[in-house]
Amino acid sequence: MKFSLFVHMERYDEQVSHQQVFADLVELTQMAEAGGFRTVWVGEHHAMEYTISPSPMPILSYLAARTTTIRLGAGTIIAPFWHPIRVAGECALLDVISNGRMEVGLARGAYQFEFDRMAGGMPASSGGQHLREMVPVVKKLWQGDYAHDGDVWKFPTSTSVPKPLQQPTPPMWIAARDPDSHNFAVKNGCNVMVTPLMKGDEEVLDLVNKFNGALANNPEVARPQLMVLRHTFVHEEGGDWEVGARGISRFYRTFEGWFHNKQTPVNGFVEPTSEEAVKDRPEYDLNNLRKNVMIGTPEQVIARIKHYQELGVDEFSFWSDNSLSHAEKKKSLELFIKHVVPAFA
Repeated sequence: MKFSLFVHMERYDEQVSHQQVFADLVELTQMAEAGGFRTVWVGEHHAMEYTISPSPMPILSYLAARTTTIRLGAGTIIAPFWHPIRVAGECALLDVISNGRMEVGLARGAYQFEFDRMAGGMPASSGGQHLREMVPVVKKLWQGDYAHDGDVWKFPTSTSVPKPLQQPTPPMWIAARDPDSHNFAVKNGCNVMVTPLMKGDEEVLDLVNKFNGALANNPEVARPQLMVLRHTFVHEEGGDWEVGARGISRFYRTFEGWFHNKQTPVNGFVEPTSEEAVKDRPEYDLNNLRKNVMIGTPEQVIARIKHYQELGVDEFSFWSDNSLSHAEKKKSLELFIKHVVPAFA
């Protein structure tokens, strides 16, 4: 089992500066590297204070200079917001800067809020067409001269400048949920990243089964890697697990505020769905959150990750976004590094 850190800068009000939340992200990354984590993943989101990352590239480029061994993952680039030549060139440049540590994840996108601002209001559900066309084009640009005449993009002969150090291509990942996206990823030689979000381990099993189905559909393809991304909060024996559950509840209530796209944001902030509004929804019950997301003592977390390992999961990504203070995030990550990682050495 390999471990990675999935991290954004988080702000829920203006009390903490952008400079401070960036410094916090750097510190968590350096902790993860020292703790033996394989990769740090940074996503892409626009005009949202609660997940700040208008582009993962400058963040990862800075981290490349502040680290030596941890791999640097764009997790994920939203395909409809990019041009393939830009994706190929920027990813290759990061690979050069980092001495071959770049990994790129691609996704179709999810928030209609972002599509209304970044893609002329196209339906977020239409992003899959861009993703399916983007992946093979980027691979061809990394290899040399290529002209493209597709449904989404058309361009004359071009190439990626620079070329990536990792050959034939750097690792590519697809954020997958439905069987078609799993099948597309495997067929195109891409690794797969999945997240059960607020759902329990039955959802992990379902996602693993979809991945295995894609493997069966493409027996000629070498088996790619499977990563599970989980909100993770580790506490000491007898510690207050409710701290993590309440923090992750706030994160998802804020997620809903953005996802439902019914508010006009105020300077990058929206109001989270109220606790009163979710009091009868079982997924927000604190005990259910404790059971479903990765909240527990080191021993409890080890047991669940070993179950994932038995299912065939190759990488567990410690999702640090949870609306809690930096001090709480550090404490949780320290416990994970000290007690959980060694159990899989």
